[in-house]
Amino acid sequence: MEETIFRQELQKRTAAIEELLKEYLPAEEGYQKTVIEAMNYSLMAGGKRLRPMLMQETYRMLGGRDDIIEPFMAAIEMIHTYSLVHDDLPAMDNDEYRRGRKTTWSVYGDGMGVLAGDGLLNYAFETAFRAFPAYAVGKPVDENYPRVAAALNILARKAGIYGMIGGQNADIEAEEQTTPLTTEQILFIHANKTAALIQSAMTIGATLAGATDEEIAALELCAYNVGIAFQIQDDILDVIGDSKELGKATGSDAQNHKQTYVTLHGLEESGREVERLTEEAVAVLDGFSGEHEFLKELLLHLVHRTK
Repeated sequence: MEETIFRQELQKRTAAIEELLKEYLPAEEGYQKTVIEAMNYSLMAGGKRLRPMLMQETYRMLGGRDDIIEPFMAAIEMIHTYSLVHDDLPAMDNDEYRRGRKTTWSVYGDGMGVLAGDGLLNYAFETAFRAFPAYAVGKPVDENYPRVAAALNILARKAGIYGMIGGQNADIEAEEQTTPLTTEQILFIHANKTAALIQSAMTIGATLAGATDEEIAALELCAYNVGIAFQIQDDILDVIGDSKELGKATGSDAQNHKQTYVTLHGLEESGREVERLTEEAVAVLDGFSGEHEFLKELLLHLVHRTK
């Protein structure tokens, strides 16, 4: 796919996801109006919308055509957003700006920032549950019921203590660790803090499309590779990236004495590992017969990004 065509398609899909998210925003009313405003402020702050896009593209690749995927697309973006809201809090990274505008806690206060993150996490599951088809007493259960139930299980586990939260826990403790980190620790953090939600997106898309266990396992591995490569590339860009293009200061890892994959293995070996992981991920996708040209380009774009 030509770069110009890919960027046009990326822009079109991103805009469509933005409109989808608006449909699922809770109404800003009642005595809980402020927390809902803070939730909506956070969710509509922009971003790549990567996770819902990966979910939708995987679903389509495996033959999915219904709108049953849409509540899960909105839900996973809510979960990703809640993690950013909490990351920015004074007790965590203490960031006042994200994507060029004030962070949620710096606008609404840190207490409301906590509640906004909590609200997004809970509302994500309220939203995902909308995927269950209407059930009439006395009639057979729709075939999508077990698929939706399985998808909910994936969403919960990958976002929780055996996924993203577990990775965040390890990352916090790593910052306080006085001894050098091991490669195993760094890969655990990357696998859970970053790759877990990418795995969630792609395997939920596959599950709702009716994929086999073998296909789901293959896509889970593909997503793992993409998540690890994405994060190693992030470490590389912190060393060699252009701060203007990145939109953030570079060299922060070194200034904060943060140990990364690059500090352990060097730029050259890290670059080779990004290439190896990416090639394996692409090979997995090419094993599927469904249309996946855009999905493949999207993964390559994410891993080989310069910002």
